[in-house]
Amino acid sequence: MNFEMSEKTRLIIDMIDEFVDKELIPLEPEFLNRSFKNLLPVLEEKRAKVKKMELWAPNHPKEYGGMGLNLVDHAFVSESLGRTPLGHYVFGCQAPDAGNVEILYLYGTDEQKEKYLRPLVEGKIRSCFSMTEVELPGSNPVMMDTTAVKDGDDYVINGQKWYTSSSDGAEFAIVMAKTNPDASTHLQASMIIVPCDTPGFNQVRNIPVMGEPGTDYFGHGEILYQSCRVPQENLLGPEGHGFIIAQERLGPGRIHHCMRWLGICKRSFDLMCKRASERIMTPDGKTLATKQIIQAWIAECAAEMQAARLMTLNAAWKIEKLGVKEAREDISLIKFFVAGVMQNVVDKALQVHGGMGMTDDIIIPFFYRHERGARIYDGADEVHKMSVARRILRGYEGREVK
Repeated sequence: MNFEMSEKTRLIIDMIDEFVDKELIPLEPEFLNRSFKNLLPVLEEKRAKVKKMELWAPNHPKEYGGMGLNLVDHAFVSESLGRTPLGHYVFGCQAPDAGNVEILYLYGTDEQKEKYLRPLVEGKIRSCFSMTEVELPGSNPVMMDTTAVKDGDDYVINGQKWYTSSSDGAEFAIVMAKTNPDASTHLQASMIIVPCDTPGFNQVRNIPVMGEPGTDYFGHGEILYQSCRVPQENLLGPEGHGFIIAQERLGPGRIHHCMRWLGICKRSFDLMCKRASERIMTPDGKTLATKQIIQAWIAECAAEMQAARLMTLNAAWKIEKLGVKEAREDISLIKFFVAGVMQNVVDKALQVHGGMGMTDDIIIPFFYRHERGARIYDGADEVHKMSVARRILRGYEGREVK
C-alpha cells in the first residue's frame, strides 16, 4: 500500500490549502457570530471561485459536473477541507449531500438523476437524509416506526424523525421508512425521495445542539411526516433494500468523516502548538511549551493523529481495492478510534488556550461543541467496539493458537 499523493493530487491539495487559508479561515469570526443563512451570499461568491478553479465537487462523478476523484484521493481533500467548518460546503462535497449523491448515482432512475442528482452536484439545491427517530435508538437502525404505505400509485409516509441534518432550506429528503413490515428484519425498510415542499413534510424545529439551533445548512431538523404522499416512482432502488443501500453509503462516508476529523485535529494541533510556544507563564519569560505536561500532550496527540490517519487511509485503500464488505472491520475501527482521537486533540487544544479556549474568539470551542457528536452519530462508539470485537472473536472459534 502506497499512501503517497500523486503529483496531480499534491497540486490539488496545495491549491485547496491556499484557498482555505486565504479565503475561508478569515471568514470564521463572522461565521461564529452570525447565522449561517446570513453568510450565504459571501459563501456563494467563494463557491463561484472554487468552480472557476475547477476544484468543485471533488468526489462527485465527472458526468454530473464533479472532479471524479477516487476515495483515497478524496480522503486527502477531505482532510484539507476539514481544517475549517466552511471547507466542505464551499467546495460542494458536504454531508449529507455527498452520501445522497452516491445513492442517487448508484440507484436513481434516469429521471431521478436529472431531477435531483444533477442540480445537487452542481450546487443549485441541497438535500437531507431522514433516518434517526426520536423515540428509538439510532444505534439500532432496524428499529423504526416510520411507515410508507402504498395507496394507489403513491406511498403515504407517517412518522417522526430528528437529526435530519441540513433539512432547513433543503429541496428534498431521502427518507428511510418501513415499506415491508412482514419481511425479514433487514428487508423491511426502503429509501424514498420526498420533496420538502410536499404537504405533510413538517419541519418542527432545528434542534439546539449544545445551545445552538443553527440555520440553513448548519441545522439539525426534527421532521414530522403526517400523511405525506409521494409517488411510488420516488422509490430508490428495490423496495425493502433501504438497509442494503445504507450500508453501501456508510463505508465511503466514514472515510470522508474520519479524514475531516483529522483536518480538525490538524487545525487544533497547530493552534495548540502556536499558543504553547507564545504564551508566557513566568516573569522570566518561560512559555507553556517549557512545561513537561504540555510537551507530553503534544507528543501524544501527534502520535495519535498519525496512527488515526494511517488507519483511515488503509481503510480507504481497502474499500477502493477490495470493496466495503472486505473492509467492514477497518470501517468500524476507524469510526470509534478517530472520533476519540479528535475529541482528545480538541480538548487538549482548548485546555492549552485556557480562558480564551472557552470563547468564540477562536474556532476550537466550535469544534468542541459540534464534533462531540462524532462519537454518537453513525453508531455510538460502544456499538462499534462490540461489533468489531464479535467479528474478531469469531475468527478464534475452533482455531488452534500456539
